[in-house]
Amino acid sequence: MQTTRLTLMCHARTVAQKLARFPTNEPVENTGWAPNALVEHFASVQRLLCAPELRTRQTAAWFGADAQIDEALRDYDWGRWQGLSIKNLQRSEAAALSSWLQDTDAAPHGGESVAQLCERVAGWLASVQATAGHMLAVTHPFVIRAALTHVLRGAAFHDIDVEPLSTVELRFNGRWRLLLPGLDMTGTL
Repeated sequence: MQTTRLTLMCHARTVAQKLARFPTNEPVENTGWAPNALVEHFASVQRLLCAPELRTRQTAAWFGADAQIDEALRDYDWGRWQGLSIKNLQRSEAAALSSWLQDTDAAPHGGESVAQLCERVAGWLASVQATAGHMLAVTHPFVIRAALTHVLRGAAFHDIDVEPLSTVELRFNGRWRLLLPGLDMTGTL
């Protein structure tokens, strides 16, 4: 049976993340990294994908190759909460925020519900599970959360934090498995 190797990478940090704001289509912070900065870390990648937003395209550019934009990897639809700070929402819409955090079907912001996002990402995972080889997808924290929730078959969506430039690796060989890769410390002492 063929094996699908999928590495999910969160885009680089943005100002909105530093300020605890829901995202807009903002750029990543300036890192000073060269265009090929990440190529050697993921030499086995055969297919590079990314979400359509600026921050994912900029992060994917560090692989030195053109990434294929995949709409299914787009960020969560924040509706009218886009760009707002979490602290502001805690003051102005505490009940709506609480509802959203407790009910995956709730969408008080007028955008996508967490359940809808999870359904979208599960459909995308089903579409790539027959793709042999190593794919890397640069996407967003909520998309990665939804993928993990699907793979882990649980309801821990709001209990998963995804840091900028973090990666999660998933493999399909009859069923999806989560792999937490370790560092290759060969030759270091």
